[in-house]
Amino acid sequence: MFRPCIDLREGRVTQIVGGTLDTAEVRTNFTSDRPASWFAELYKRDGLRGGHIIKLGPGNDTAALEALAVFPGGLQLGGGVDLENAGRWLDAGASHVIVTSWIFREGQIEWDRLKQLVRAVGKERLVLDLSCRKRAGDYLVVTDRWQKFTNVRLSDETLREMSQHSAEFLIHAVDVEGLCLGIDHELVEKLALWCEIPTTYAGGAKSLADLAEVTLLGKNRIDLTIGSALDIFGGTGVKYQDCVAFNRNIASKGHSSA
Repeated sequence: MFRPCIDLREGRVTQIVGGTLDTAEVRTNFTSDRPASWFAELYKRDGLRGGHIIKLGPGNDTAALEALAVFPGGLQLGGGVDLENAGRWLDAGASHVIVTSWIFREGQIEWDRLKQLVRAVGKERLVLDLSCRKRAGDYLVVTDRWQKFTNVRLSDETLREMSQHSAEFLIHAVDVEGLCLGIDHELVEKLALWCEIPTTYAGGAKSLADLAEVTLLGKNRIDLTIGSALDIFGGTGVKYQDCVAFNRNIASKGHSSA
């Protein structure tokens, strides 16, 4: 299934090359003249629930709040989420909050912090962003806008344990994010084996065939976010309406995204 996104940088909807985020040479594929609320209205109209708003740095709160107000309960919210502000984002209309960096310290998972967050907002409204980069054959979780490697390796054991504390996973393949060169097939296959809860994969999608392939490889357990290749984000590889039609076709066959 297709899951939409609204990536915000400096208050504007944008698409970036993931590996360059927060570097001196950040590469942007697209910046929209339309507000985040326009995209939220589009997703609401087409019944695309479960997409995510990601705040890439400061200056994005107003745009995020406007989008959530348009589609309350339809979008997840990530970027700078912590124990102090998680509840406010849920009150503002987010269906779930997405957390990464706040639950990691010195390269390790802070289990006490994660458990505090679960107690505060509930497991059922928490998404763990375990976006990763490959190093020495392993997929390692990266934090701090994807620039800092942790010591946490994605594996069956890791994901099984973390699934006890969250409703979903969001996993960007950072090394291919924004490049439109195709999905990371190896990672998608591994996630299909390891993930026991709904998981959204993002990174590299360039065609509708990638959406069909993730659905097949993921055995209906892995959803796909398409960014830079999508026509509403200035791309030429994938038409947004084709993704909507794909979801409706899959839903008519009995599979629905969480």
